[in-house]
Amino acid sequence: MDDKTFLVKMNGNGVLGKTALNAKTLGGAVVNGRGVLGNGINHVSMNGSLYPAKVKSRRQRWEVKPSEMANNTLNPIRSIVDEMKLTPNRDKPMIALSIGDPTVFGNLPTDQVVLQAVKDAVDSQKYNGYAPSVGYLKSRQALANFYSCPEAPLDAEDVILTSGCSHAIDLAISVLCNPGDNILVPCPGFSLYKTLAVSMGINVKLYNLLPEKSWEVDLQQMESLIDERTSCVIVTNPSNPCGSVYSKEHLQKILKVASRHCVPILADEIYSDMVLPGYSCPSMASLSSDVPVISCGGLAKRWLVPGWRMGWILIHDRNDILGSAIRQGLVKLSQRILGACSLIQGALEGILNNTPQSFYNNTISLLKSNAEICFEELSSVAGLNPVKTSGAMYLMVGIDMDHFPDFKNDVDFTERLVTEQSVFCLPASAFEYPNFFRIVLTVPKEMMVEACSRMREFCLCHYRPSSRGSGHDLDQ
Repeated sequence: MDDKTFLVKMNGNGVLGKTALNAKTLGGAVVNGRGVLGNGINHVSMNGSLYPAKVKSRRQRWEVKPSEMANNTLNPIRSIVDEMKLTPNRDKPMIALSIGDPTVFGNLPTDQVVLQAVKDAVDSQKYNGYAPSVGYLKSRQALANFYSCPEAPLDAEDVILTSGCSHAIDLAISVLCNPGDNILVPCPGFSLYKTLAVSMGINVKLYNLLPEKSWEVDLQQMESLIDERTSCVIVTNPSNPCGSVYSKEHLQKILKVASRHCVPILADEIYSDMVLPGYSCPSMASLSSDVPVISCGGLAKRWLVPGWRMGWILIHDRNDILGSAIRQGLVKLSQRILGACSLIQGALEGILNNTPQSFYNNTISLLKSNAEICFEELSSVAGLNPVKTSGAMYLMVGIDMDHFPDFKNDVDFTERLVTEQSVFCLPASAFEYPNFFRIVLTVPKEMMVEACSRMREFCLCHYRPSSRGSGHDLDQ
């Protein structure tokens, strides 16, 4: 093909037209160094095909930068723990009460029925391929059947399977919020909510939980935070990090606030049914007459398999307030990655339907025993103020810092606890709640007894009387 010269006139919408010209037609037209005529026409010479000329000069050097989302992503737990100088006492074995993973010490294995369901899924050879982005229909229906109740009925179309509960929370926030919107998050609360929101340009407003009221919500303060750009209220029940379980009456009060302001609820219910004897934990959706509830859950905690990464979203929207747009939005977002592990999806029906009640009871029994040991032992330690737990896997302990002048804050306190006693508790500054620390209750019983003994020894060593404080007396 003969060489030709093309004039390609460009605007913001692309190519407007082209004219084949020879050198004579161009005549004395001046072309600048980028191959662009003074009137904005790109001049391109080529053999046989048309490509747009590059208007901008090429980069002169390498400069690859992380995205704004990456720069705005911060996990408060990691940022605090990574800065701590954690050097355990060589003479004492380490006891880590900081990790919210019930499998760490090997004393809480999942049930054989759960394992067999996965083995059967593997042996069937049916779940080696890609599953639909929202999950297999059969698995979604199994979940709908498991969690459906007359007050909050569910069908398969109300369920989306996710790669763990964290992924479910990510999808829920993503579908409800735009940059510049805000969400209401409990304080103290699970740090992931803020990590996800801030990375997406979503503002986070913290509503207070009250330790003197077993971590109930300060309803008046929460309501004062709501404005026209509030996209959802996140409610964590049972609570991480507090170990609290809200009564039916308190949940109804939260729902009334949401109803008055027409704000949906994102219910983090990953610890649902991990409730100590004497307490009950109704789902938020079962109590709502009008407020739409997007509930997030998963296998991780109740079935003791956090590494299996099986989570879900349950959409409760009986009045069709969310409508098809939110549902379709969740479907679209689920297509960004291909969802939950297909093998675990294949096992899900068997896990839900066949896990014996005795397995759940054994887990609750250990949590109850450790919660009682921890609360009773630390309640008599001068300068410490544990808050009684009623569910999940955690107990929060207040530090009367006036009585511990050796330490600047809860981070310093817990760091030195590792150095001197080889006991690691997570400072509650990681949950934006200073001068507390969180204890995980899933360790073996004898380890909990030993940890409490070491904490007592540590506090006795560093406690100083103070007329300003309200902590325990040394004689206790």
